[in-house]
Amino acid sequence: MQSLSSKQLWAIVALTLMWGMNWPMMKLSLQQLSPLNFRALTMSVGAVFLLLWVRAHGLKVWPARGQWLPIVGLAIPNVLGWHMMSIYGVNELASGRAAILGFTMPIYTVLIGIFFFGERLTKRVALACLAAIAAIVLLLWHEFSQLTGRPLGVLWMEIAALSWGLGTVLMKRRKLAMDARVLTVWMLLLGSAVLWLAAFRFEQPIPWSTFSGTMWASLVYGAFINYGLAQLIWFGMASSLPSSTSAMSIMAIPMVGILSAPFIVGEWPHWQDWAAMLFIVIAIAAVLLPPRSRPAPTQPQPTQ
Repeated sequence: MQSLSSKQLWAIVALTLMWGMNWPMMKLSLQQLSPLNFRALTMSVGAVFLLLWVRAHGLKVWPARGQWLPIVGLAIPNVLGWHMMSIYGVNELASGRAAILGFTMPIYTVLIGIFFFGERLTKRVALACLAAIAAIVLLLWHEFSQLTGRPLGVLWMEIAALSWGLGTVLMKRRKLAMDARVLTVWMLLLGSAVLWLAAFRFEQPIPWSTFSGTMWASLVYGAFINYGLAQLIWFGMASSLPSSTSAMSIMAIPMVGILSAPFIVGEWPHWQDWAAMLFIVIAIAAVLLPPRSRPAPTQPQPTQ
């Protein structure tokens, strides 16, 4: 594992805090705004912000004619599947619990590679699957045991994680000659357009006049921090970040979500949440952290 510069270290800390705190911030927004309207609003504003940034940096923005279909194919699981299903999950569950379930994604990514792309099932993958199942059972147990439990929220989050995992596999295997930042912008723009149509069809109009100052702050956070600044930080360091550091950051995001939820929305975790968090950390570590390299055997020296 290569050493990190102070700039990279602060960037990874900032990114983990931003994306971790976004889970209770979403829950806060849903107190006054319906799920699809929230996603459509914050995603579209964030996408326009990123589009302006991409144009300002001289990147080619408009896709070629043959690139539109692959963009749509990548946007469906990466944006629509993940962002739509996860916001329904957050609406049903405690935000920290939703974050834990959402970050079963790396396990789905590995399983999709095994079942559909011929990748090898290893002991570490088997361990990850067992740990993820244990986490899901713990959280389902708690939801079913409470009179106000929302087990359907667990299903929404697992569909979201599966969609995100599929999208990750497709992104890794994409053969699209387009800058990743431009691709992200177009996936968000297309996804937000579909979300707006769904919101107009299935939800009430946005009650702008009833928004509190806290609500406006949470919307600004969702649009400019989650979809804006955090994306720019990720763009800036993704190519140079060590893989093991990426894994540790991913493991820390749901932990930040759990720890910040009591202060943002008053959600206090139960022992099942902490136990599930431990199992998810084990699962993610098993599939993402690189194996320890073994020293090469020493060769016997010839005698003189």
